[in-house]
Amino acid sequence: MTILVTGATGNIGRKVVDHLLAAGADDVRALSNRPERAGLPSGVEVVRGFLGRVETLPAAFEGVDRMYLAPYLPTVEEVVDLARRAGVGHIVDLSGDAHWVPIARAVEKSGVDYTHLSAGEFADNSVMWAEQIREGQVREAYPEAANAPVAMDDIARVAAAVLTQDGHAGATYTLTGPDTITRAERIRELGRALGREIPVATVSEAEAVAVLAPAMGEEFARWYVEGLAASIDDPQRPTTTIADLTGRPATTFAEWAAANVDQFR
Repeated sequence: MTILVTGATGNIGRKVVDHLLAAGADDVRALSNRPERAGLPSGVEVVRGFLGRVETLPAAFEGVDRMYLAPYLPTVEEVVDLARRAGVGHIVDLSGDAHWVPIARAVEKSGVDYTHLSAGEFADNSVMWAEQIREGQVREAYPEAANAPVAMDDIARVAAAVLTQDGHAGATYTLTGPDTITRAERIRELGRALGREIPVATVSEAEAVAVLAPAMGEEFARWYVEGLAASIDDPQRPTTTIADLTGRPATTFAEWAAANVDQFR
């Protein structure tokens, strides 16, 4: 069974490749814009292509049974239609909140068997605070906003499980971390990992957007900050989906912080 991983050198796609190999998959194909720089494990077939250039995809899709679809909005309808015509039998997509809903819709519209992985905020997004932590203080509009941040590695672990097992067609899996915690609590956990307290200053929405805009872009930063307000009174609740599908609990934020602390030094 040939499994194609798109975005195979991205933050999640690269981990999907690793988890597929760990699960015993022996025919993994990886889509990379620059195969010569991919640095993927031996035994993985690396093919040149990019979801944003649909004309590069036919060869990559040939003979593929199942595919992990990375979240790329601009060409998603063309990509999934091409996958259907190439005979891809099952698409596992990363969709999630409102921003990524068009991906799930396009996949369903294609008529190909699908599994949606609906993830909330990534624990890895906490790297947005790295510069502020190094400067000595984090500025937050809504430090009491809460969710259940999920580790990218856990998402990849689920994707690999779904791609290598039967019985997941038509399912939508909501993926979260194991605990609902506030943003202030996340910053405290990062402080524990660093061995020092990290002060948090409550600022206006406008200032919080200005802090994040250089990395996110102003429009996305505004959408992100405004969305935090709703999670104060209606925080995201954790699911057990990751443990249910993989047999291993989801990564706690404290575990993620300890494993990634060097990014904040």
